[in-house]
Amino acid sequence: MFDTLRALLPRDADYPPRVGELDLLQRVLNGTLYDVLPYQFHEERGAGGDYIPIRQRRPSIRYALCRTVVEDSVALLFSEGHFPRILCDDQELRRFLSDLIQDCGLNAVMTDAALRGSVGSIVLLLRILKGRVYVSAIDSIFLTPIWQPDAPDALQCVTEQYKVPGRLLQAQGYDVADPGIDYWFRRVWDGESETWYQPWPVSLAPPGGPAIDESRSIHHRLGFVPLVWIRNLPGGDSTDGGCTFRAAIETSIEIDYQLSQAGRGLTYSSDPTLLIKEPATADREIIKGAGNALVVSKDGDAKLLEIGGTAANAVIDYVRVLRELALESVHGNRSSADRIAAAQSGRALELMNQGLIWLADNLRISYGTNGILPLLRMILRAADRYPISVLGRQAPKASADARLMLDWPRWYPPSAADQLAEAQTLSTLAASGQISRETAVRSIADAYGVTDVAAELDRIAKDKTHDDS
Repeated sequence: MFDTLRALLPRDADYPPRVGELDLLQRVLNGTLYDVLPYQFHEERGAGGDYIPIRQRRPSIRYALCRTVVEDSVALLFSEGHFPRILCDDQELRRFLSDLIQDCGLNAVMTDAALRGSVGSIVLLLRILKGRVYVSAIDSIFLTPIWQPDAPDALQCVTEQYKVPGRLLQAQGYDVADPGIDYWFRRVWDGESETWYQPWPVSLAPPGGPAIDESRSIHHRLGFVPLVWIRNLPGGDSTDGGCTFRAAIETSIEIDYQLSQAGRGLTYSSDPTLLIKEPATADREIIKGAGNALVVSKDGDAKLLEIGGTAANAVIDYVRVLRELALESVHGNRSSADRIAAAQSGRALELMNQGLIWLADNLRISYGTNGILPLLRMILRAADRYPISVLGRQAPKASADARLMLDWPRWYPPSAADQLAEAQTLSTLAASGQISRETAVRSIADAYGVTDVAAELDRIAKDKTHDDS
């Protein structure tokens, strides 16, 4: 069925093949995959009385399994209690980067990026306006990257090009000759500028290439492309990574149609079809109901064509198995209410949701190591050219090659018993000199809301001095 839906989607030959593939996956993620089908599920007969095959009908029940898996994994990745802290040797730089993350709303940006990038890839755009840092996520579907020959992991330039209706361009202030046709829009980022071009008709290529729109172009002169290209998961190619939910799409479609069929069957059961075997003596309009008796002759008969309840139960059991298989194939959350009630600690929850944790662990590499850290290094490089301030404080002088690391919190908060056991262990290790006090405080910082380990150690020292005196 997935291939049937794929064949019905419009394909534009002017775009590369990856555009069609990403568009298909975005439709699955956004729940618009079935919009290309012409009939609703309850429409069994066409205008001429012909039977409409199920493959041409949109399911009436849609279980957003693929999006649920993505949202669960992103919640473990970048929710309020799971966003990583920045670690570096320079305490002033660490405080600045922590404040910067809060000031530019990086948590919300990365959450949005991981959600939309689950189809294969996403791009982070860095802008510095009036001394403030702005970060936004851009879909990569119409972006084409070119990598530096001597540094395959660094961008040389990125081109964005797609078709836009002329009326939309006119509403944006462009002077278009014919608002009723489509135009190409192009924008190019490189190490020196963000170049905009005047739109041109799709059917008419401008001689000598498109003209540059000087009024909208920006010359940033940063010396690098202010974009971070993030591949979602291992696999794919040099442009797009693996899709989070690709292995569950077929099964998800089967679940939608099975549930829709079961719902249609229950509707029939609540209003069963009446079958009359001739000859019947009643020659009048038949009104169903217990208060309306149907009289037939001795040779006649009347029956209600009902559907047994076992069929609906069989569908539910089948769908339950399909759901388990789909979640297992994409490492989704397979926990149930009964198993959650039995979990008595954070460690037990981790073991129960091990598949989802494996998925989120891979995403930490894609969006953390290959996303957040390159973005922060870009900001440090930009601070050498332009003044950047956060909360009224200027960015400290630091090298873009400064050692930065991400400190990820635990997957699930520990229980009271877990905290007690950990506190006793850390106290014993610190007292015996096996670990430092700073390491002990950092290991429990997330559980107790400690955002600044160095400041917390200073307060501990002051409290101890006060108690001794």
